[in-house]
Amino acid sequence: MTEELDGLLLVDKPSGMTSHDIVHQVRKRFQIKKVGHCGTLDPMATGLLMLVLGKATKVQDLLMSEDKYYTGTLTLGTSTSTQDVEGEVTARKDVPEFSSDDVRRAFDAFKGDFYQTPPMVSAIKVDGVPLYKLARQGKEVKREPRFVHVYLYDILGIELPDITFSIKCSKGFYVRTYCHDIGEQLGCYGHLSSLRRTGSGNFSVDDSVTFADLVQIPDKAGLAQHVISLPSISRIRRQ
Repeated sequence: MTEELDGLLLVDKPSGMTSHDIVHQVRKRFQIKKVGHCGTLDPMATGLLMLVLGKATKVQDLLMSEDKYYTGTLTLGTSTSTQDVEGEVTARKDVPEFSSDDVRRAFDAFKGDFYQTPPMVSAIKVDGVPLYKLARQGKEVKREPRFVHVYLYDILGIELPDITFSIKCSKGFYVRTYCHDIGEQLGCYGHLSSLRRTGSGNFSVDDSVTFADLVQIPDKAGLAQHVISLPSISRIRRQ
């Protein structure tokens, strides 16, 4: 099968790989010229990575605009340089015995419409240079707050210093900053210690192929069985 594949491939990204790693593997393994992804997942994060193949790259921006669903863990008591578990600890505080009501009030402070300041470790560009490259040089620059929206959240478990939660949020939302800001709201710091993207719009990680299974697919014909066609993409988006 030599013709180009056109459509959407849902991959369950494992921890430790970059989104670009997955794109490169699919492009190289299946000899597909055009492969892109619809929203970066950090190496530490797992879950839904949406890959557009062939002509589907034309709807990449449309798919990236979808609302996102995540589950994650906020660890209180420490602030890090990257606002997540992979950064260096920059501050520590003892974690009080917060009640569930205390936790919920802090989460409620970041619900609905609000402005969020992007972290330095992000792909946003300032004068053409990604912020993460400036961060690697030890530089910190002023970032313009971005208008974001949290549609809903749920507290899944509290085992201090860890709080497990789920969230539905708008595109361009930084869950690591969300955790950092909630830690500040509680007065004891906080960072994101685990993250899993469970959905984007009407597309779910439950319908994805794991990376382990992906690399066992022998050829492009086998991959085609996992690719959502262009007409089906439109139908699912409208559901």
